[in-house]
Amino acid sequence: MRLILLAARAAALPVSFVAAVAWAAQSPAVAPPTYPWLATLPIAAQSLAARFGPPPGCRRVAVAAGSWGAWLRGLPLRAAGTPARLFNGKLKDNQAVVAAVVDIDPGTKDLQQCADAVMRLRAEYLFSQNFNKIHFHLTTGYDAWFSDYVAGRTFQVKGEDVTAAPKAAEAPTHAALQRYLLPVFGYAGTLSLRRELRPVPLAEVRPGDVLIHGGRPGHAVLVADVAENTRTGQQYTLLVQSYMPAQNIHVLRNVAHPALGAWFAVPGPAEAEVETPEWTFAREELGRFE
Repeated sequence: MRLILLAARAAALPVSFVAAVAWAAQSPAVAPPTYPWLATLPIAAQSLAARFGPPPGCRRVAVAAGSWGAWLRGLPLRAAGTPARLFNGKLKDNQAVVAAVVDIDPGTKDLQQCADAVMRLRAEYLFSQNFNKIHFHLTTGYDAWFSDYVAGRTFQVKGEDVTAAPKAAEAPTHAALQRYLLPVFGYAGTLSLRRELRPVPLAEVRPGDVLIHGGRPGHAVLVADVAENTRTGQQYTLLVQSYMPAQNIHVLRNVAHPALGAWFAVPGPAEAEVETPEWTFAREELGRFE
């Protein structure tokens, strides 16, 4: 890796190109993660994993190359100190909870809120792997597939009823994905996402899991990474969220325990709740995508 970087500097190659070469050299059978909304390869030094090293005495839990968890570790971040903004450009009120801002747009409508941000990232990951796997249930239970959407089948809402509706077929582009997600954000939420996730014990938390309280109001926080103390077994999580109104997806800062930075200690079995800066979850409110 060091030799590659030195050679790249000498040749004045882009850092993003260097990151891709280095990844390939370490894992020749696995392509580097891609982030489809970006016009260029992200800079590895600006990734979530690079910005937030594990707490002292800890190491990141193992994840498979190419997995949802590995993809989240590579999430591109905006420059340190970037404030979180709402969909309309205004600043988020509570900047104290923002440790970093993910380099992804919040949209231009008040739609990409908490559960929607989880669905956005999940959809982007699946788009980078196999777009035919992208689907989300609406609150009514209707199963909206991206593959149906591009094939010319969408849905319409009349009162409490959601039914299939025709539309023009189109190529499965990233722009089509963004169009598909807008009505999904409008008619899905924490209630529907909670039903999609398989409950998992808090002690088994892994990158890609979701803390979620289904309701009106409800909230969802994505577990972007997990580290474990090699001596004590204590686990720590990096948490990512959007909120209301729709806003930049951001890494949460541990305001209750500043020494941990953006890491949060996983509560032990005697603790009934999981405290995050803007929501308290029951320890049973952890779910996992299948």
